[in-house]
Amino acid sequence: MVTNCKGKQRRIYRWYATPWEILRQTPDMARYLREGMTRAELERQAGTKSDTEVARRMQEAKQKLRAGFRQKRSA
Repeated sequence: MVTNCKGKQRRIYRWYATPWEILRQTPDMARYLREGMTRAELERQAGTKSDTEVARRMQEAKQKLRAGFRQKRSA
């Protein structure tokens, strides 16, 4: 934690990682996978889309979900 002159504390992260990056570095990773899923299959899926494309699709899904909430409330 770093404290500025006004006394506000801020956490400084030395390393940023996605959940996939963390899972990849886990020893005995195969133990945590679903039955029938392999590391090679996950690598293939991870490489098919860019991080930006996946983030964009996630935002679209969130907007669609929230729109459904608004419609139910107004009815």
